[in-house]
Amino acid sequence: MDALTLDQIRIFLAVVDAGSFSKAARQLNRAQSVVTYGIQKLEAQTGLSLFDRTAYRPTLTEAGRTLLIRARRLAEEANAFRDSARSLVSGLESELTLVLDSMFPMPPVVQALKAFSAAFPTVPPRIYVQPMGAAAELVLDGTCMIGLLPMMLSDIVLLRRFPMLTIELIPVAAPDHPLAQIDGPIETHLLREHVQLVLTDKTHATAGRDFGVLSERTWRLADLGAKHAMLLYGLGWGSMPAHMVEDDLARGRLKLIRPVDFDARGGQQVMCGAYLAERRLGPAGRWMINHLSGSVDA
Repeated sequence: MDALTLDQIRIFLAVVDAGSFSKAARQLNRAQSVVTYGIQKLEAQTGLSLFDRTAYRPTLTEAGRTLLIRARRLAEEANAFRDSARSLVSGLESELTLVLDSMFPMPPVVQALKAFSAAFPTVPPRIYVQPMGAAAELVLDGTCMIGLLPMMLSDIVLLRRFPMLTIELIPVAAPDHPLAQIDGPIETHLLREHVQLVLTDKTHATAGRDFGVLSERTWRLADLGAKHAMLLYGLGWGSMPAHMVEDDLARGRLKLIRPVDFDARGGQQVMCGAYLAERRLGPAGRWMINHLSGSVDA
């Protein structure tokens, strides 16, 4: 068994797929005797009869059918090993690392990854999702090749960036929240009486900076999903990306509120792609940058 070779596996699969030893020999461009000997040697090494030769055409035995599944896996892994080795020799990255700000909409990312997998089938993506400055830090420390970040949090001289899209942040509350009962503009002194749920992180990029905080009572969360859940349960009010709460608003699970001092212009969040200026990207990274910079209207 230690002398088992990939060539024997390929001969075995060729006979199965072709349906005969002679057809397999023609497909492999080998003499039929070579194919027959390869199968006989494989059977001798395994101690199993893989084909029933009593019929007009060779058919798999029960043992042959069982080993066929693993034989195909071996061949697929060998092909993947070969393709990956060729890619690495040519300078292709072993994986593509991306980090998304937690507010970044998924559709353009999914579309990009679908096209990427077709163009670079041997390069698996690794995706991180982080809030605010934490996403930028993964690009700055080299963990990720490319970040999809808020423009205002990527204004760092070390990064090259390009605008991608704009998301709208809107203030919302659960329908049974006291602020949701107010029909019309809400004065700031009323907002201050209620908890505002605020997205935060622990990075230097956002240290000492607050975005859209109007209440003196705040609960700070580093996870946008947790903020969303707490809004639905009426634990406070806060701003959310419009695309993430569109369904909640339509179904009445959340209600749009109108703080007087809410800056609508500040609620327009420009998102961009960013990467280290000094980092030399390989073919996969360059492809992704080119695709993202041209796939969505800025």
